[in-house]
Amino acid sequence: MRRYRWVILAAGTVTQTSFAAIYFGVAVLAPALQDRYGLSLRQLGLVLAAVNAGSLLTLLPWGLAADRFGERFVTASGLAVASGALVVGATTATFVPLLLALLVAGAAAAGQNAATGRAVMHWFARAERGLALGIRQTAVPLAGAIVSLGLPHVGSVRTGLLALAAGCLAAALVAAVLLREGVLPESEAAVPSRATLRDRRIWRLSWGSSLLLAPQICLVGFAVLFLHERRGFSPAAAAGVLAVVQLLGIAARIAAGRWSDLLGSRIVPIRLIALGLTFAVGLTAALVSAPREVLVPVLVIAGVLAMSWNGLSFTVAAETAGRARSGAALGLQQTALAATGALLPPAFAVLVAATSWRTGFGLVALAPLAAWSVLGRLS
Repeated sequence: MRRYRWVILAAGTVTQTSFAAIYFGVAVLAPALQDRYGLSLRQLGLVLAAVNAGSLLTLLPWGLAADRFGERFVTASGLAVASGALVVGATTATFVPLLLALLVAGAAAAGQNAATGRAVMHWFARAERGLALGIRQTAVPLAGAIVSLGLPHVGSVRTGLLALAAGCLAAALVAAVLLREGVLPESEAAVPSRATLRDRRIWRLSWGSSLLLAPQICLVGFAVLFLHERRGFSPAAAAGVLAVVQLLGIAARIAAGRWSDLLGSRIVPIRLIALGLTFAVGLTAALVSAPREVLVPVLVIAGVLAMSWNGLSFTVAAETAGRARSGAALGLQQTALAATGALLPPAFAVLVAATSWRTGFGLVALAPLAAWSVLGRLS
């Protein structure tokens, strides 16, 4: 049975990939969505925020449900509903129905986040948990790479959304067949999940993680649009740069997780990454108008650092709460991240429209520096 933990990890990675693909799929389709629906930059910011906004409403309830009903039910049912919502979105012809479909998809699919993170927490011991959750969190850059390479060539927004729906349905089937509950020690089983809501450590971690998320949302999330609109890249070429960021981000998440296992600390690596991210994003802002061969490598480095830390933060939340409360802890932390993910795209779009890409990226560079300070108290 111990070997089955790798099956659990594989299933969790597949389901997380399908969910992340929705967000990155919308980002990659951004130029096509803008053309098809005649969207302003502000409206496009709302579309980019819709998936995170939907998940904001349900992440904590889904986490509590996972603690009570188990990972299989939460993951499989949520992804199946998300698939249906994306099919509906693919048939819409106006802005508002599309926005609502993406909201529903995000709300439904979000359950797998805490549920499969909880499953990995149950099946893996602490000495290898950083690596395991790091591997699971590679699902996010993996999804970004897949959609960046694939969606620009599907031919239409409708086909792209249907492809995302098919991915969610396939992942729902994987969850229904493969996910199983891990064994929970009796000493932990009696701890109520609601106690997590009063744990100041989880709240501080959530706040610091939200600050650290800003470059991922504003730099990586807007990379295709920035390179296409500001630097004249074709949509396919801009998506190719994003794919490189995502592929390197996969290796970075695994390496960060293993680093934390060997170091015996999750917070120290996160804070060091935050400092590096501050410098890299600030340098990207300074090089906005630089030659492509200078700008792109710096942008890629900043993007990879922005993608590297999530697994560590995820692990800290689960380990701080304990296995019995890990669903609630992950739901709370991911709710904070979803709130950030929902608020930042429209706010960043307004900022760029009112000022410039350089100003926008420059202000974003301050967020990981603030995260470094906030997370210091958890050391």
